[in-house]
Amino acid sequence: MTMQERTTDLLVVGSGVAGCAAALAGARAGADVTLATKATRPEESTSYWAQGGVAVTRGDPEAFRADILEAADGAADPEAVDVLVDSADEAVEDVFVETLGVEFDGDDIPDYGREAAHSEARILHVDASTGKHVLAPFLNHLADHDAVEILEDTAALELLTHEGRVHGAMLERDGEWAPCFAGATVLATGGIGACYGRSTNPETATGDGIAMAALAGADLEDMEYVQFHPTAFAGEAPRASKRSGEAAERGEADGDGQGTFLLSEAVRGEGALLRNRDDERFMPEYHADAELAPRDVVARAVEAERDRTGEVYLDVGPLDFEAEFPDLTAECEKRGVDPTEGIPVAPAEHFLCGGIDVDTEGRASLDRLFAVGECARTGVHGANRLASTSLLEALVWGLRAGEAAGGFEAEKIETPELLDRDPTLPEGFAEEKSVRLRRVMDEYVGIERTPEDLGRAQAVLRRLKGEVDAYTRTRTSRSLYELRGTCVTALLVARAAAEQEESRGCHHLVEEPTADAD
Repeated sequence: MTMQERTTDLLVVGSGVAGCAAALAGARAGADVTLATKATRPEESTSYWAQGGVAVTRGDPEAFRADILEAADGAADPEAVDVLVDSADEAVEDVFVETLGVEFDGDDIPDYGREAAHSEARILHVDASTGKHVLAPFLNHLADHDAVEILEDTAALELLTHEGRVHGAMLERDGEWAPCFAGATVLATGGIGACYGRSTNPETATGDGIAMAALAGADLEDMEYVQFHPTAFAGEAPRASKRSGEAAERGEADGDGQGTFLLSEAVRGEGALLRNRDDERFMPEYHADAELAPRDVVARAVEAERDRTGEVYLDVGPLDFEAEFPDLTAECEKRGVDPTEGIPVAPAEHFLCGGIDVDTEGRASLDRLFAVGECARTGVHGANRLASTSLLEALVWGLRAGEAAGGFEAEKIETPELLDRDPTLPEGFAEEKSVRLRRVMDEYVGIERTPEDLGRAQAVLRRLKGEVDAYTRTRTSRSLYELRGTCVTALLVARAAAEQEESRGCHHLVEEPTADAD
């Protein structure tokens, strides 16, 4: 299908739960909605991969609020937390239950799960694959909605701006591009997994929305708080070796763990234990809550024990793993792993707690620009996200932003000329640059950081961005713009981390620079 100029009341970029919620609320508010997504299948959205579930108050909002604030390590915005908690039950009931008909586990009484840093079981779930059971019916519902047009396999290359106002975005499909003018624009582009070698995100998580907003002049906050999930399957790709800094800067690869299989935190919530190669249970030595400590604490402990003993595995012996987690059992079997013998795990990049700075209705600092989901910094997560709050935040802020953004009329402006006059990129250019970027981020901007390493990362990333920018000036392609977005996002993370001199939550500084090993 040929890309053509179009006009819409509300443009939503991204088709995860946040984007779908914004589209639904915009349509309910009377807007004509265009939802543009790079995805062609639901599993290409980060929301689809969400395992644990969606947290609700379970009649005790004060306890839920306290758990969020404690997990955030003192960096959450109390007003934003109030919005999330006060809206949680009504939003879940309205959209997931009544509108989409999601059947969470449990019969008359929901089978609430418990995960790390939650003081009680309050998580609605569908086995350990809640995301796909929520997102697929959400997309089907929108596809049947008269006021919503879904553009699949369609990327946003850059925002259309004039005098501090956003007027839509330049969209691309099949190598063609055209402007989509919108009364308001909602970015719901997900996470930044492509910045790291091992991530629980799909490969499409290239930081597009964050980069577009930053390049347009929008404010960003808390970019240093990158959360690593402690129990990603360790056999998906070779473990990142302790190479020299020079090797990292050259981008020498030893495996790519993009989209690595995640062992849900709910497994530990049901009693699974973490053990090192010596079969020692180690988490009680690191935190009073042991396996149910906050994610940042568990991730650092797992990494430390892997360094010390060579391996960490998840011992599921204390529970009936096959009966309680059939989806995860099937994933293990596909990989030739017998869960009863222990499942090897390692930390992997999971979630960005910061992003485009927004208010309680998703408004960014640029007029008529909104952001929701993982690309947005609402202030809820502070320095470390509480488990199973991502789908909830996406739903709550998606609904609020979609309603607030649904009342504007589109205005056409002069659009930038995107050039495509030079020959195609050198063979392997994008992959070589991507590998180099991920290795630098893994080595220098990972679970533990030093000022020296962060300075080194910024220097390498600035050079890398310059190399990519040289091509984007005269060439236009989705892969090139995605690479530019990943470069911009990675540099923003490294820069924010260098400016944050206090260890807090996911941002953990060590006194001594990381020693390069042979």
